[in-house]
Amino acid sequence: MNGRDGYFGEDIAATYDSDASDMFSDDIVGPTVDVLAQLAGGGSALEFGIGTGRIALPLARRGIEVHGIDLSRAMVDRLRAKPGGSAVAVTIGDFATTRAPGEFALVYLVLNTICNLTTQDAQVACFLNAAEHLTPGGSFVIEVGVPAMRLLPPGQRAVPFAVENNCWAYDLYDCTTQAMSSNYVDENDGRARLRSIPFRYVWPSELDLMARIAGLVLAERWEDWDRSPFTHESTRHVSVLQKRSRTS
Repeated sequence: MNGRDGYFGEDIAATYDSDASDMFSDDIVGPTVDVLAQLAGGGSALEFGIGTGRIALPLARRGIEVHGIDLSRAMVDRLRAKPGGSAVAVTIGDFATTRAPGEFALVYLVLNTICNLTTQDAQVACFLNAAEHLTPGGSFVIEVGVPAMRLLPPGQRAVPFAVENNCWAYDLYDCTTQAMSSNYVDENDGRARLRSIPFRYVWPSELDLMARIAGLVLAERWEDWDRSPFTHESTRHVSVLQKRSRTS
């Protein structure tokens, strides 16, 4: 980790919302919140990696009591400065192991955030932590991409995903360890800066096994929040994992 805020310190938090502005659009946030609000029902929700509140704040406006866990104080400061942000309780810590007070009908982890945990052990711990927070019958929801291995020809490890006039970005894969990194090269006044964030990619089947270890079962898997079917061609998925009831 880079300091107390991990890889999402003040330099990232200061421009996070503007840099990810497309992810704040109603077309993306609306369907996400629709699904999460339905799954929460009348219960409370816990977001792992709550960040600046992209999903937590509109979910709270639906009348859902929302809590969060996040390692980055800088990101959480942005959340708390927004309208309604002070009403969202946040526990500072690693969401793989940090415990928030209470039990929840819904725990959710969106936008590839599971991959911020860079070991399999940490990802399994995250599932166990989610299960410990859930009431029986509650749901753990994960949104994550399908690893882009089909885009890698023999001998190549890099997959570019942004090429602009002054910014280039690419993912770098290591198929032996499932380690990857997202790398950003920004050019300003003729000077280039490289920023690299490590991740661990994870397969849908691997997530299902982690769920079983934690006492969760796969209830639904869609390609997107609109509940479109997950297929061979899907590049991402939304998976709903349910905690077994005490009688099952």
